[in-house]
Amino acid sequence: MSAATFPEYRTLALDARGEHVLVVRLNRPEVLNAIDTQMGRELLDLWTRLAENAGAVRCAVLTGAGDRAFCAGADLKERDGMSEEAWRAQHEVFERGFVALVECPVPVVAAVNGHAYGGGLELALCCDFIYAAAGARLALPETSRGLMPGGMGTQNLARAVGERRAKELILAARALTAEEALAWGLVNRVCEPARLLEETIAIAEAIAANGPLAVRQAKKSIHYGLQTDLLTGYRFEIEAYNRLVDTEDRREGVRAFVEKRKPRFTGR
Repeated sequence: MSAATFPEYRTLALDARGEHVLVVRLNRPEVLNAIDTQMGRELLDLWTRLAENAGAVRCAVLTGAGDRAFCAGADLKERDGMSEEAWRAQHEVFERGFVALVECPVPVVAAVNGHAYGGGLELALCCDFIYAAAGARLALPETSRGLMPGGMGTQNLARAVGERRAKELILAARALTAEEALAWGLVNRVCEPARLLEETIAIAEAIAANGPLAVRQAKKSIHYGLQTDLLTGYRFEIEAYNRLVDTEDRREGVRAFVEKRKPRFTGR
């Protein structure tokens, strides 16, 4: 697997790790990886490409360049003086990118290597789960600027930490430490900064080693099942399960277990 299968992005740096893991870096460290229109378009393009044809990619890791921030949110310098029409047009690009990430069939794990504010935290929340560096701070401070979260923040944060905690964080524009975020269920693990990417890639490799069809179906079942009642979600789960029964990967998984060897999954 090679990052050369993707375009040469101006604001993203892609790095293939092994055969099946793709590391994606938000690559504007001079402005704390703030999301400008160009980055918004490139993120939308990336998630769309992974959904349409991921090739050998079975899991992606999203992180930020540099050691100061994962992402400071939207580039407010670019937005300063922007007309309402231009603002709405830019935000439409951002909205489509957030949706494309949430609906991407390839698992995406966030490695929050520094502060994640506003749209930066919303970007991480759109990933399947989050590992964070000790010392990182996470916040949705939009209300302190006369706005509110607009990148699924009110939805994903409430689903992660509960309604009352989400209201506290968003309405008071309060920041959490990585350790507080771990205690509240916002992040899955806090890592030493020097080991964050290594540990995130390790979990991505563990995901990538499993049956890719099974991983995708399980991800879909969890995500969409949670939008329904228990029994409807279970019916969705069984539909997803049944699609795996007549696959080469399912047969290979059983054979490998019987033969006491590691399975060789092909995604078929």
